[in-house]
Amino acid sequence: MTHGDSKRAVVTGVSSGIGAATVRRLLGDGWAVTGFSRRDPGIDDDRFLWTAVDLGDLDALSEHATAVGPVDAVVHAAGLQSSAPLGKLQVDDGLAMWRIHVAAAEVLVNALAPSMRDGGRVVLVGSRTMSGTAGKSQYAATKSALVGMSRSWAAELVDRAITVNVVAPGPTDTPMLNDPARTSTPPKLPPLGRFIAPEEVAGLIGFLVGPLGGNITGQAIVQCAGASL
Repeated sequence: MTHGDSKRAVVTGVSSGIGAATVRRLLGDGWAVTGFSRRDPGIDDDRFLWTAVDLGDLDALSEHATAVGPVDAVVHAAGLQSSAPLGKLQVDDGLAMWRIHVAAAEVLVNALAPSMRDGGRVVLVGSRTMSGTAGKSQYAATKSALVGMSRSWAAELVDRAITVNVVAPGPTDTPMLNDPARTSTPPKLPPLGRFIAPEEVAGLIGFLVGPLGGNITGQAIVQCAGASL
């Protein structure tokens, strides 16, 4: 498989939602993409290589990430959500979200950053709930952790012109929106009158990894259709 002069990105959670939309956006922008997910995304493109991996299996993730070789961008879009109020919190639910949102990001970028080409980009998909939302304390904790971690990495990598940012969407029209695990906190329609499309989040990610996004680093960019108003 020959990719010519295409830049290469690694994207996680590519089987649906924001991850799948990001793959389509990057392929449309001329990137070559390696995708990590448990399920086959069914994306047929000679510049797309899918790797089956459970993002919660951190040893396997590290092994697969190390095998990719030098890349120009990393987008960690894999995620899950469980919600419950105080008094009904399940520790295992919080640990599962931490493993996928934070630990997997840590393992992924730790494996890829040393060989990442100068001028590369790292984008972690967070959530506007990072500042705290009733009934979502465990989820919010993992998403807020991404901000501190990404800003630390941005400071470490700035001398190589590698940017690190968090994209923090509000309620996005993905399978997670209707996940039974979050029935205690049903999604609220944002003031703009519709949920965010995964393609809109992918558009912001595409900008951040593109030619005009190289001077934005250490930021958490909220994309919420007015939900923060």
